[in-house]
Amino acid sequence: MLQDLVAAVPLDDYRLQLRFEDGTTGVVDVSRCVSFTGVFAPLRDREQFAAVQVNPELGTVCWPCGADLDPDVLYALVTGAPVPTFENVR
Repeated sequence: MLQDLVAAVPLDDYRLQLRFEDGTTGVVDVSRCVSFTGVFAPLRDREQFAAVQVNPELGTVCWPCGADLDPDVLYALVTGAPVPTFENVR
């Protein structure tokens, strides 16, 4: 897939409106992707979650606490394509 994220807007209920470099857009419910523990624990706070940014070097979303998400997984969730795993990328 290898589509970088170019925009992310935080929405209610831990969702993100995403736009990828190929123009694909969609909403991802982050609460269904991660448990809010470890590096993701600060994101339980709505203000922390809303501080999401797109890192142009990584091509994905990140937060000041150091959390980030794989852009290929996000693209798969938006498009309905299979989520990439080690087994299906060989």
